[in-house]
Amino acid sequence: MENIAVRGSIFYTTDDPSKNSNAVNYLEDGVLLIENGRIQDVLDGDRFGGDMAASRRVFEYPNCLICPGFIDSHVHFAQTRIMASPASGLLEWLERHTFPEEMRFADAAYATQVASEFLDLTARNGTTSALVYPTVHYGSTDCFFEQSANRGLRMVCGKVLMDRNAPEGLCDTVEDGTQDTERLIKKWHGTGRLTYAITPRFAGTSTPEQLASCRMLLEQYPDVLLHTHLSETHEEIEWTLGLFPGFEDYLAVYEHYGLVSERSVFAHCIHLSEHECQRMSDAGASALLCPTSNLFLGSGLVHARRLAEKGIATALATDVGGGTSFSMLQTMQDLYKVGQLVDEALSAAELFYLATLGGARALQIDQFVGSFESGKEADFVILDAGNSGYMNQRLANSRDFEDQLFLFALTGNDSNVRETWSMGEKIYSRDE
Repeated sequence: MENIAVRGSIFYTTDDPSKNSNAVNYLEDGVLLIENGRIQDVLDGDRFGGDMAASRRVFEYPNCLICPGFIDSHVHFAQTRIMASPASGLLEWLERHTFPEEMRFADAAYATQVASEFLDLTARNGTTSALVYPTVHYGSTDCFFEQSANRGLRMVCGKVLMDRNAPEGLCDTVEDGTQDTERLIKKWHGTGRLTYAITPRFAGTSTPEQLASCRMLLEQYPDVLLHTHLSETHEEIEWTLGLFPGFEDYLAVYEHYGLVSERSVFAHCIHLSEHECQRMSDAGASALLCPTSNLFLGSGLVHARRLAEKGIATALATDVGGGTSFSMLQTMQDLYKVGQLVDEALSAAELFYLATLGGARALQIDQFVGSFESGKEADFVILDAGNSGYMNQRLANSRDFEDQLFLFALTGNDSNVRETWSMGEKIYSRDE
């Protein structure tokens, strides 16, 4: 890898801005120094020159914002082709659209094709890392990891475990699911930039025996994650408690099987009780916020600030295909609007934090990505006004960088992504 310098307006956070007023870092004229795919330093532009500039290739981005690559903390690559499919709610949507499409992933060639499409789309939208649901099929996970490894991406994934309440072609068994998971962990976990997550779809599609097997896998492989859904809709909660009678709430089901810890990441978390929030916080589990999907399916309004104030680590997610966009910028817009409805006015810095360092922390990859601290991998995105005359005008007349940041968060989309870089290599350019 060649040593490079990337110059423009630079923004990143080193902590949650809602809790740490010193967490926001902005250089109007800044330079990222990158060596062997990693951040060496971040400098003021007036300190850059001479031998420092002569010894590396320099990329100049005037009138652009450079920020860490977006991290989509919960997304279903196998639902790429059914995004924006209508249904009255979550369970009907699964039956009408999701399960039939996921049946097609028994064909490894089809799975590979969609994985490639998915990774092209995420790069186009400035997303450099994600926590990804495949399907129940071994091949869908294997091909996703292979495609990610070929592109040198930092990704997290895990075969879906599901042994009841789904079509026959989408159900595994406790034994087969466990064996496939172990094979995939041994093949891919820690290979290159890849991480494994044990992935029961949600409690209602796993028998007690399968949930118990997930606990065994977590004990056997102490550095993998646990990724699943929690409290997305009232209907789902009632259904789950009917399948697991005697538990006080949805979280208690996962607790009973040893699946709630600092390694657990739960998507949605809309309808948690105060007691559930406290227990999640005590355990160190993370909540993955999916506002676009929640609005599309009518699932409810998530309280991002409330969860954070309870001490729960939170991150932002598109949840495609329930979500209707691969853009983390558009997902920020929806989280902001939801926040307004629940009396939680989020700042632009908070929104970007949830889409970058917050996601890295939830996925336990913040030692590698999510900010521009020295030694981290050089994953970043270049944002500009694109072809929007309105945004060009607004950016030219903006009062300060917070005003610019808010404009990107509330009006941005894939057209504002000029380039996406992963490990110091350009993986997408709008103009090429």
